[in-house]
Amino acid sequence: MIVSTPQDLALIDARKGLNMFNKVEVPVLGIVENMSYFIAPDTGARYDIFGHGGARAEAERIGVPFLGEVPLTISIRETSDAGTPVVVSDPEGPQAKVYREIAEKVWEQVQTRSGRTAPSIVFE
Repeated sequence: MIVSTPQDLALIDARKGLNMFNKVEVPVLGIVENMSYFIAPDTGARYDIFGHGGARAEAERIGVPFLGEVPLTISIRETSDAGTPVVVSDPEGPQAKVYREIAEKVWEQVQTRSGRTAPSIVFE
C-alpha cells in the first residue's frame, strides 16, 4: 500500500516507491491519499491545504485501486500522539469510519490476491 499526500512532489516519491515495488515484484494493494483535506473544527469548512485528488489520479493512471482519503484533523493527531488510534478513541466518529473503509478495501485486495504466487527472494 502506498500512502501519499496530494501534492506533486509527494507523488513523485510515491512513483519511485511504486517503481521499486514493481521491479522487485511486490504487489501493490492500492494508494491512499493522506492529509487529503482539512475540515475546520469551528466552522466545518473544508480546505484542500495540500491540493486534492492527486493520489486518486495517480492510482487511475497506473491502474491500481484508490483506497481512500484520510483527512488532516486535530483529533487524529492528538490521539495518535497519545498512542491511541482514533478508531479506538472515537470508534463511531467520521475519522474512524475513513480508516475502517480503507481497511475493508485493503482486505478485499488481500483476499483477491491470496491465490497468487508470492515473489521469490533470491540471495546471491
